[in-house]
Amino acid sequence: MNYKTVAIILIVIFTVLLVIDSTPWAREDERSTEQLYSVTRSMMDTTVTIAVMGSNETQAHDSIERAFERIQYVDSLMDNYDNTSELSLLNRQGYIKDANPDLVYVINMSGHYSESSQGAFDVSILPLLELWKSKFSPGGTYAAPTGDEINETLRLVNYSAIRIDDNNITMEEDMMLTLGGIAKGYAVDLAVESLVRDRIESGFVNAGGDGRYIGQKEEGMPWKVGLQNPEKSEEAVVVMDMEDMAVATSGNYERYFNEAARVSHISDPRTGYPSQSLISATVIAGTAIDADAFATALFVMGENEGMEMIEELEGVECLIITEDKRIIRSSGFSSYESQ
Repeated sequence: MNYKTVAIILIVIFTVLLVIDSTPWAREDERSTEQLYSVTRSMMDTTVTIAVMGSNETQAHDSIERAFERIQYVDSLMDNYDNTSELSLLNRQGYIKDANPDLVYVINMSGHYSESSQGAFDVSILPLLELWKSKFSPGGTYAAPTGDEINETLRLVNYSAIRIDDNNITMEEDMMLTLGGIAKGYAVDLAVESLVRDRIESGFVNAGGDGRYIGQKEEGMPWKVGLQNPEKSEEAVVVMDMEDMAVATSGNYERYFNEAARVSHISDPRTGYPSQSLISATVIAGTAIDADAFATALFVMGENEGMEMIEELEGVECLIITEDKRIIRSSGFSSYESQ
């Protein structure tokens, strides 16, 4: 599944967001002895780690397993490269009747993010991404698409042409959707909700840079999450204190259609060209779906337009690294920085 994305500690690897180890994993006090139980798997085209603090190993791993099942559920429903998924069926037919409520919800939410970003976030961008990918794949020209090719493809990129009536979804002919900028965040949220139902009071789910954190790691000690330095993977640009919050990063320094061409995997659905004014965009929000979508939109919009969007959103903060290596924070981001 095509989703966007050494660690300072062992539990999270190959991701731009790193959980920082500042204290021993086990904790002891007069009331209980708890330990961090952590499992990492390859899912959703990335590395997913689920960790919980608990005093019962069997119960902890049962909760982790149920949370992984929620992530697998979202993947099987929303992977546009899996021919058996409901999203693939929608892309083939152009419509789907009585769609899964979770698919309906995520597509509905995508419209909200599109409106908030003035079209910089658009799940109907798949034909454009496929055009660029074809150019830098075996048999391709290994040159950028022509202006005519881009303009022709942009006719199919139009989030407002997606129609939802009850649970019936329709779109215009030849349109195709990808939920790569939103589904991973939604999967993280469902996994966290599963942990909370199991009465987990401390833990996290991190899916390749989309993380949501429950409670505190220890009493008075929030989870510490570092943003990886794009030039030195073992270093953190900034360390964030996370407690019942989510954070996601979109960046162009990990994935390219072709390394020589230096073409970002995140394109602007308004222009048809790759977004390259930022190295990374990190967003903190109350849910992972918000953090995921707004990080993608921010990366596309760039410094000025993107910061303006973030400042208008309640409960959302960001940090961007520009192409010339400047680090810019939104007005409230410093409240999350570890002291």
